Amino acid sequence: MSAKPITGRKVFFITASAFAVIIAVNVTMAVKAVGTFPGLETKNSYVASQQFDAARAAQEALGWDVAATADGGQVRISITGPDGEPIEPPEISAMVGRTTVRDHDVTPDLTFDGTAHIADLALEPGKWELRVAATAEDGTAFRQRIILNVEG
Repeated sequence: MSAKPITGRKVFFITASAFAVIIAVNVTMAVKAVGTFPGLETKNSYVASQQFDAARAAQEALGWDVAATADGGQVRISITGPDGEPIEPPEISAMVGRTTVRDHDVTPDLTFDGTAHIADLALEPGKWELRVAATAEDGTAFRQRIILNVEG
């Protein structure tokens, strides 16, 4: 058997091909990462931080406790006051989505059944993020993020 000798030209092409594959994968991963979550939560974080402590104190003064579940094709959000009684805020909205991909974000229609806010929404198994935004009777803004783990 006669084997072809390894020349400098072959070594160069093998090395260049390996680096090309590595660079292509890195570029693809970077584009996918930035495209699915740009990382922008607020336009001006300094201005937002100036009002954060006051808003947090006002929200904590409400004494609300929020719990959420997702099963049977429904998302259930229970808000209770300091006395343990259910609360129906004048304004409430929710956003349900995946924690990493914003393509699955949904804003369900919530209805109050006397004890909790319910939305007909079947979630696939996995980790979901629920962002609740409500306004109290006195106008205090309430915001909370809840992680839902839906079993398969």
